[in-house]
Amino acid sequence: MIPLLTGIDREYGLLCGLTGYLAAVGAAVGVGDESCTVDLGTPVSGYVALDVRLARHPGRDMALLWDEHHGWAFAMETHSGEDLLVLAYLGGDLVPVPSRVSRFVAGLRSTGGPVAAPVPPDLRGDPGELVARLLRYRRDEWAAGGPFLRRAG
Repeated sequence: MIPLLTGIDREYGLLCGLTGYLAAVGAAVGVGDESCTVDLGTPVSGYVALDVRLARHPGRDMALLWDEHHGWAFAMETHSGEDLLVLAYLGGDLVPVPSRVSRFVAGLRSTGGPVAAPVPPDLRGDPGELVARLLRYRRDEWAAGGPFLRRAG
């Protein structure tokens, strides 16, 4: 016997939902799909490169990071290629609507960036609920079986 919901099903659901969610957030902050990446490792995470600079860090590229534990973070690229430096966390909700993420970025941009060190929120919840919430953003090509798997006919 094989259970209907396996780890593969969860990964596929996360991939389908998270790619659509990142695309929707990317569009809300003014960047395209080419600026977004997904990592299905532990924890599941996403990255959105931003076309944003902060007054306090004019020579640094900025990005949004998302993971299944902390939700959204606003981060700064380093010159050394090391991990990004998290400047702020959105908090409150693991899967906020894209417009809320966009307002978060706009607020940080208008103030020049945060001054205090960020504290990561723990937003972990039910894994099945996370997949269900992300699947609301699933794009049509994933609903049809993925970009390389099309329905015949």
